Amino acid sequence: MSKEKIKNLNEIIREISNQNSKNEKLLSPLAMTTEKSKGRLNHEESNNLRSPYQIDRDRIIHTNAFRRLKHKSQVFIAPLGDHYVTRLTHTIEVSQIGRTIARALNLNEDLVEATSLGHDLGHSPFGHIGESILNELNSEGFHHSKQSVRIVEILEKNGSGLNLTFEVIDGIKHHSKPQGDYMKPELVKNLSLEAQIVRLSDSIAYLAHDINDAIRAKMITNNDLPERTKKHLGLKHSERLNNIITDVIISSWDCRGNISSNKTNNPWIRMSPKVTEIITDLRNFMFEKIYLPIGITKEGKISKEIVKILFDYYIKNIHLVPNYIKSLSNSSDRIVTDYVCGMTDLFALRTAEELKPGLTTNMFDGRL
Repeated sequence: MSKEKIKNLNEIIREISNQNSKNEKLLSPLAMTTEKSKGRLNHEESNNLRSPYQIDRDRIIHTNAFRRLKHKSQVFIAPLGDHYVTRLTHTIEVSQIGRTIARALNLNEDLVEATSLGHDLGHSPFGHIGESILNELNSEGFHHSKQSVRIVEILEKNGSGLNLTFEVIDGIKHHSKPQGDYMKPELVKNLSLEAQIVRLSDSIAYLAHDINDAIRAKMITNNDLPERTKKHLGLKHSERLNNIITDVIISSWDCRGNISSNKTNNPWIRMSPKVTEIITDLRNFMFEKIYLPIGITKEGKISKEIVKILFDYYIKNIHLVPNYIKSLSNSSDRIVTDYVCGMTDLFALRTAEELKPGLTTNMFDGRL
């Protein structure tokens, strides 16, 4: 490359870097910015074309764990229909909702996007059903949010990890929510506003699309939804999403940091009290009618058996686990959990079928 071209390239890169800095200075004073970042565990030189959070986003998208999400269940296990939500489409929806809220509140959209895309990397095959069995089988316990952190810190890149920023890792670690009222300010007091957005966007996304899937699966109808949900949030998927997201933005307006909007000393991402009650009721309804019943269906029971068969098999045949996974822990439970958790639904089904022929045939009408 000629000296003239190198000079022009450097000028372009410098201009992009300056523009990125200007854009960050226009964010809310409450936003997490590059200047406020705690950085990475292993220091890296700055990239003039992308912010640290954009780099994190790109690293996550290019992981094997992210690609595997397309074949991992959200709620319904390896469904026959093409339009059911998968763990990947859920992740994309969380990112879309989160970015909408972040942009409206003038917060760091790049940080929200990166955290959203990485939040569910640690999910096991068969969603929360697989998670509950791994938690029973592993003497150290198991939770998908902790596993997501383990993936980005250790497991990806054959044990090297991704060296993400502390802010993205923290948002991934704390995105999960307890059943019941999870919108109390004390639950998020140590989280960045961007992490709070991801936490809330996750529940907005899954409640909205899980209703659609439950109706598609004929487990419920629109008429079965709680009356206040139908009255105040709407009967259509788009109406529910728009009304909830709008409520979050209006209720959290003080997070923009404007003098005129700064109504509280400690702004946090929230819904209005009315919508909080409606969402809590809806979430309880979904647990009662969808999430808990899934576990006692034929598919749910066999899914639990599959995870147990795989775990027991690889505990006894740990030499079959890839070497780089074995090199990352001295605990057999941890090693096998890392391996089984990384499986997609389809890989787990096929492997279990080889180990116990006939196990999955009736479950899925012989389509495997």
